[in-house]
Amino acid sequence: MQMRNNFELPVIKTLLVIAFFAPAHFSFSQESDSIKQTAQFNGAVTLTTKGISTIPNLTLGKPAVIFDLSIGKRKLFFEPQLRFALEGKPWSFLFWWRYELEKSDKFLLKIGTHPALAFKTIKIEDNGETKELIRVQRYFAGELAPSYFINKNFSVGMYYLYSYGIEKTDITKHTHFISVRSNISNINISDHIYMRLNPQFYYLKMDAFDGTYFNGTLAFSKRNFPLSVSALVNKAIHTRIPVGEDFIWNISLIYNFSKKYLEI
Repeated sequence: MQMRNNFELPVIKTLLVIAFFAPAHFSFSQESDSIKQTAQFNGAVTLTTKGISTIPNLTLGKPAVIFDLSIGKRKLFFEPQLRFALEGKPWSFLFWWRYELEKSDKFLLKIGTHPALAFKTIKIEDNGETKELIRVQRYFAGELAPSYFINKNFSVGMYYLYSYGIEKTDITKHTHFISVRSNISNINISDHIYMRLNPQFYYLKMDAFDGTYFNGTLAFSKRNFPLSVSALVNKAIHTRIPVGEDFIWNISLIYNFSKKYLEI
């Protein structure tokens, strides 16, 4: 147990340094590189039948709406993700900073970090009356995502996410998520319809419990049309994790938008 604590403490300190100092440094260096830069503003609104977390076996368990935004230029991006239950209650907020450490035609290496807020509805008794309160749980996480492009429509890669629970009680303190994944895009169904396939195998460790899983996403899109439909399945291969479900399926409707701005 002592070895485990000694290993995780430096990881936490490293993530804190990346979160608060790296974005400022990268932003400063980018601004001095050139006078004219193209800024990107992208986003998506997802309506989903069963809210799925970044870690696919963890779910809200009911319909949800997810707002994804990406704002940045060149290599540094701020990418907040705001998740709500369909009735309007907040589910979780993630405030990602992501940086493209290495990028070429064949290889992409991204690093990222975020603080996050997770919201949990609890019931309390107040003068004989049952009331609902929303409890906030704080997390801090970092990621590493290398990808290799076999061609423009097919890539393979790995993904590592570490999350630290800041609260002292009633929370998972250390989460390790490691996946091997691929992306097969632009699969033509007709002249106007195409699909994308994203299978992955992943290992998940939450404090003392762990498990292995298979996950796959299939998305259908129409060219030059902002709406797309995706379906997700997630199946446990072997797990000792007491939270989450052994099998999950989900359908989502996604609205995408994108803008680019030239700085003069």
